Amino acid sequence: MMKRKIQPSLLISLVLLSSPLLAQTAPSAALDSKTDTRIELQQQLPQGKLLGKTKLTIWGFQIYNARLWVAPGFRTDQIDNSAFALELAYLRDFSSTDVAERSIEEMRRFASLSQAQTTAWTAELMRVIPNVKKGDRIMAVNLPGEGVRFLFNGKPNGEILDKQFSRLFFSIWLSPKTSEPKMREELLLGAM
Repeated sequence: MMKRKIQPSLLISLVLLSSPLLAQTAPSAALDSKTDTRIELQQQLPQGKLLGKTKLTIWGFQIYNARLWVAPGFRTDQIDNSAFALELAYLRDFSSTDVAERSIEEMRRFASLSQAQTTAWTAELMRVIPNVKKGDRIMAVNLPGEGVRFLFNGKPNGEILDKQFSRLFFSIWLSPKTSEPKMREELLLGAM
């Protein structure tokens, strides 16, 4: 597996350590199939195909498997206008609060957020992302021009209908300026 330094503010480093970490990402053997027949994926992205996948490990602790599914016409230079689904299959337990706060922290890397916006988006994230346990799956579906739909273990769990939120949220993984360029590369591998 490849080893590299990451920033402690990384969303997936919800381990909440304050010093730089040694992380590993590698394609997960459990995620080899290009086709997925799960009903929720078929409903959210009927013609979707697996574009990329990875597993994030920090200091030997497995954090999650990530998969990116895209609709026909997906373009890495027009992610805001593309239909896709990012799924995180958790390999550890995390609280809703930790996930929301880390998400906001990462989103602040891409834009300045007011305290009111931070408070509102943190509350919204905590509404759509519950506490996660090992084995839980969160799927975030980009709704071009509208926002993000969240599914928890295959069931709809709410939407955040805000284009700015959507752009900043998905930037955590897909922006060229992400704190995790190797993860981005692995998720977008099929489009590059």
